[in-house]
Amino acid sequence: MSRLQTSTLIFVACLLSTALLPLAGCNRKEAKANDEKPIAVIATPAVTRPILDHEDFTGRIEAVERIDLRARVTGNLQKVDFKEGAQVKKGTLLFEIDPQRYKADFDLADAKVNEADIRVSRLKRDLDRAIVLRAREAMSREDFDKIAGDHKEAVAAVNVALKSREVAKTNLDWTKVSAPIDGVTSRAMIDPGNLVKADETILTTIVSLDPIYAYFDVDERTDLRLERLIRDGKIKSSKDSDVIVFLALADEDDFKDHVGIINFVENRLEPTTGTKRYRGIFPNSNRLLSPGQFVRIRFPIGVPHNAVVIPEIAIGSDQGQKFVYVVDADNEVSYRKLKIGQPIRSTYRVVEGVHYRLQKDGTPELDAQGKKIIIEGLEEGELVVVSGLQRVRPRIKVDAKIEKIPSDAALSQLPTQMRTQLTSVNAPPAPPNKSAAP
Repeated sequence: MSRLQTSTLIFVACLLSTALLPLAGCNRKEAKANDEKPIAVIATPAVTRPILDHEDFTGRIEAVERIDLRARVTGNLQKVDFKEGAQVKKGTLLFEIDPQRYKADFDLADAKVNEADIRVSRLKRDLDRAIVLRAREAMSREDFDKIAGDHKEAVAAVNVALKSREVAKTNLDWTKVSAPIDGVTSRAMIDPGNLVKADETILTTIVSLDPIYAYFDVDERTDLRLERLIRDGKIKSSKDSDVIVFLALADEDDFKDHVGIINFVENRLEPTTGTKRYRGIFPNSNRLLSPGQFVRIRFPIGVPHNAVVIPEIAIGSDQGQKFVYVVDADNEVSYRKLKIGQPIRSTYRVVEGVHYRLQKDGTPELDAQGKKIIIEGLEEGELVVVSGLQRVRPRIKVDAKIEKIPSDAALSQLPTQMRTQLTSVNAPPAPPNKSAAP
């Protein structure tokens, strides 16, 4: 073999070695990838639950009755007979105004009544005698008419005196100011010894607390939706039946504790805001609701229906697009875009990387709520990743641990009187009891 042929063979061997090195590296990476264990994640199936669509609004509490208690007579305030801020009953004495002047006016009016009665009695006797004399033609017609007229004037004077005494009695009664309604008093606006002026001086304010109103403004789009549902016969108007509405205070996370009904809807939209004023009336036996409070109103809309729900923790956001990672039958992950609806709310915390709900005593309980209603993009039974999302990407294999199917989220949020309506919707059948004998 010549030197040229030897050099050519060495050159070809070097080229082949260089070309095969990357292929060997790829084979090693593929072998390493095949040896990797699937990523451990927690997944939960999408479930169907009976839900009721709703809209949330902000509102203010107002008293059903509010009285600015004013003095009805002028005089010096003598006494305050109530404890400020106390609950009072209708007719409870609250203030006393100096009655001396009004007692004298009443006594004078009473004396004039007696005077008028005596005059009527005397003229009645004169009239009786005149009747006899006139019958005998012993009295002229002119004298008889004068006596009869005097008697009628005296009778009218008695009526005038009685009315004057009634006015004096009313003014005397008004020197004692009583509560016109059951309610809670404000502070006394004026101290004893000061002059109060009739129909001007406010003595205190009384508000009723049970029941109580909540006013809220509904936007035009929601109002039109309600009107169309009523027109189509899918829901009833507040004029025809009790329309239930829920309320939550500033420190409350759900709407279970305060349930009322709509009892008034304004007859026009406010053109400056494009809203219509609604009013709900709520029982308030525990006095938690107070006039002026800011509240949140949840207004159910439409009729109960089934919807697909998943834990809110499973939902990711990609530049505004909501998505989930779905695990298929081969334990492969796929990226799924979603269109989501309203949340089913509660109080939640993350404890040791698992989603939990805090119970009333503060201890954690496995999340049974905290879900989003899925409008489009997911079917019942599909598995969605709820833990380990940071390590997941499309088209990889995972080792999915299935979380226990949550209990009914929607019903646990609603008061008893709404559950009957919701449970009438056909819910999915319960899974078979595996412990039972075949």
